[in-house]
Amino acid sequence: MFMTTTRAALGLKGEQAVVSYLCAQQCTIMTTNFRVHGGEVDIIAKKDNVLMFVEVKTRNNPLIDPAEVITTSKQKKIMHAAQFFLITNKLNTDDYTCRFDVALVSFVHNKADIAYIPDAFQEPNYV
Repeated sequence: MFMTTTRAALGLKGEQAVVSYLCAQQCTIMTTNFRVHGGEVDIIAKKDNVLMFVEVKTRNNPLIDPAEVITTSKQKKIMHAAQFFLITNKLNTDDYTCRFDVALVSFVHNKADIAYIPDAFQEPNYV
């Protein structure tokens, strides 16, 4: 139980760091931890006409390959949640460019090191 709590706290700390990073980039945070049956998105942000569906991975090891972190199965779950978000908020993909980003966060001396990867993967229906 202690390990799960520690992992959850580390994950939340990483997500908060990415929210701050996105706000510094003049993005508007639409929601965090958007969950639906069969999927979730850590952060949904907007800048101009771009909607960013952001998966955050917080790790103790800064040398992790993003391809190993975000599996095809995980990508499908993120895409499923993104589609649900668009439908429930009546957002038309003709009005927005949808992008799937990945943020890899590691903490060194309690300072967040963020590797932000825009357009890390794509869903064919959004292209």
